[in-house]
Amino acid sequence: MKVDINEVKKLKELAGVGLTDAKQALEAANGNFDKALEAMREKGLTKAEKRGDRETRSGVVDAYIHDGRIGAILELNCETDFVAKTPDFKELAHYIAMQIASMNPIYVTLADVPKAQMDKVKKEAEKEVGDKPAEIKAKIVDGKIAKHFEEKVLYTQKYILDDSKTVEEFIKTYIAKTGENISVKQFKRIELGVTE
Repeated sequence: MKVDINEVKKLKELAGVGLTDAKQALEAANGNFDKALEAMREKGLTKAEKRGDRETRSGVVDAYIHDGRIGAILELNCETDFVAKTPDFKELAHYIAMQIASMNPIYVTLADVPKAQMDKVKKEAEKEVGDKPAEIKAKIVDGKIAKHFEEKVLYTQKYILDDSKTVEEFIKTYIAKTGENISVKQFKRIELGVTE
């Protein structure tokens, strides 16, 4: 099937892929642009998962101030200076700083939660669940732990500008776009009149 070159270019731009990949995706979707875009996004996000282990040593420090009352500063890392200097990467850093200012997370990822605190929440969840078969109990406990920390962990929070995604899923869209691993290294949130 012959596909429209303008559609190919549009798909290339939106999905952040090469012309050949965009053309093949459109052909595979019989010219259905939306179907091709969805396929390319899934492919990009799958690649993003694989990039998650690559080291991030470059990046930016970005800040967001809201009404002169709340501020957030963060370090966002990527693999190369080239990507760190792109408008997309700087935009992502700014969006995440906005998220931190707005939603006040405590930890970057679930792995950053101190073991003692995780154990305490786990014990409480196990008490609530009571006597159930081990397999079912473990799933319920894991669910309760995830729910408890959902708002406290940046990566598991709902993204403020699109609550159909978590912050981690939102970051993965940029990983797919840039072709590099991206991670939040650290952040700090300050609110006028509030001390820790």
